[in-house]
Amino acid sequence: MYIPPHFTISERDDIIRFIRQNAFGQLISHVEGRLFASHLPFLLPDDGGKLLAHLAKPNPQWKQIEGQEVLITFQGPHDYISPSWYRAPGVPTWNYQAVHVYGKCQLLTEAGDLRQIVDALTGVYEAGASEPWVPQYDEKMLRGIVGLSIEVAEIQCKYKLNQNRSAEDRKQVCAHLEQSGSHDLAAAMGQHGAK
Repeated sequence: MYIPPHFTISERDDIIRFIRQNAFGQLISHVEGRLFASHLPFLLPDDGGKLLAHLAKPNPQWKQIEGQEVLITFQGPHDYISPSWYRAPGVPTWNYQAVHVYGKCQLLTEAGDLRQIVDALTGVYEAGASEPWVPQYDEKMLRGIVGLSIEVAEIQCKYKLNQNRSAEDRKQVCAHLEQSGSHDLAAAMGQHGAK
């Protein structure tokens, strides 16, 4: 990913927090010589050294992914930025947050590994429910998926949030974003000012 210096984020704790908050990512690999993407929720264990997910067995992506270097992309809030929102001259642009993770993929097929992934995902996404669902499935259901463990080799993080503009321009952009309902992007801009 192209990242100008003023949009680069290198604070590991911030990146890990971002991935966990925006964990529905895109897994990109090669299938039959072509790029192929699946949209999946990912788990990032405490040490941040690997990503875990699973694919349905009918999905062809898993059949050639073992040992491949893959790319997983995560996206946060984003929106159009009009040059009319700046006090100084500008051009139309888009503000956004994105993380790219590169790593080697290993397949997980043992029932215990698959159960751990499904239980962990369920724990994360049922945590806020008033009546959380308790996983109840048999081994036959687990045989319908393939687990993935991606050993993280490189993380690239870009927050393009007008850090290259004046404080007054950023304030104006935040006000317009709030007005248009892009509250999360405005909050991210407030957190990540000029570098």
